[in-house]
Amino acid sequence: MRTISKQQAARFLLLHHGLIGPYRYTGKDGALAFIRSVGSIQYDPVDVCGRNAELVLQARVKGFHKEMLQELLYQDRKLIDFWDKCMAIFPVEDWPYFARKRNAPIYNVESLAPTLDGVRQTIRENGPCCSEDIPNGKTKIRWPWGTAPAGRAALEALFFQGELIIYKKQGTRKYYDLASRHVPKGLLTANDPNETLEAYHQWMVARRIGAVGLLWNRASDAYLEIQGLDASARTAAIESLCAEGMLIPVQVEGIRWPFYFHAQELPMLETACSERRLMPRCELLPPLDNLLWDRRLVEAIFGFSYHWEIYTPREKRQYGPYVLPILYGEGFVGRVEVVCARMEKRIEIKRIWAEPGKRFSHRALEKTLLRFARFHGYDDFSMQMEI
Repeated sequence: MRTISKQQAARFLLLHHGLIGPYRYTGKDGALAFIRSVGSIQYDPVDVCGRNAELVLQARVKGFHKEMLQELLYQDRKLIDFWDKCMAIFPVEDWPYFARKRNAPIYNVESLAPTLDGVRQTIRENGPCCSEDIPNGKTKIRWPWGTAPAGRAALEALFFQGELIIYKKQGTRKYYDLASRHVPKGLLTANDPNETLEAYHQWMVARRIGAVGLLWNRASDAYLEIQGLDASARTAAIESLCAEGMLIPVQVEGIRWPFYFHAQELPMLETACSERRLMPRCELLPPLDNLLWDRRLVEAIFGFSYHWEIYTPREKRQYGPYVLPILYGEGFVGRVEVVCARMEKRIEIKRIWAEPGKRFSHRALEKTLLRFARFHGYDDFSMQMEI
């Protein structure tokens, strides 16, 4: 098995994600191309300084604007919201591969029987709707994440089963419509390409390794929400993919566990292991960025420890509730707390924490912060400290 250094592994990951060197992705087509290359990006409704999916793309796609993602989702219908690794956005052509997810049992769905028919009738007669539009939908029922109004739960149940899709979002409010009105019939009626559970595991494991770029065979958040995948099934999937030549194993110096990457990216690994200088970039990454899906992996390769503290009690936080890692060149050099001051139409930099022993260009960070402000439609940013 080939052995590479941690620096070479880091360079490979950054090349895989288009986070070093000249931008590989540009505009709306670039946003679609990146999502296709990694399979999916995670959606989260929290909007302190942009939502996670938007921030993933702004770090990689030159000239990206939030409206581009909305158009790809709700006008062009080239992307779709659904459940992959948690809430996610992925290319609509992947729809048939999630048949197992759509057919999975839904907690307490039997209590929704009368409401489900009402939802179907409302949408057939009136078009896309949100939970507020469902007649008699405010009755509370037990739902996977607590108590929920029956109208909202019924919409979500039909969404999980693939009968409905998200038609649009207004803020955090979701409007649903019949999937048959928006998903191409060929995709909607296609059989599951993975006929066996083993084939499904192989497809999903390969997908998640491609989403991160380099991944080990360990329990990891990167493997979340893969049905029936335990340690033995994960090992069997990886071994089969290696035997078929789809994955290549590689050892990283100083790390016990081997890593795996897609065989088609072998030329990229050669570039990462060469003496070629890669143009440094300075980027801000969101907490649920694909590169950060496995925090232990990031610490092992980059030496950067990151924990999203949004759900950590204030008195126990080391940094802040919504802190973005700062990437510069070949590694992480710090973290920054950014807040959108929407009334003042600017972003506010609450605090910057530099990583011990890491050097970076202050000028590059200032340019990145200005670009980040303009991404939000603001002309400037304010800082409460000197860089």
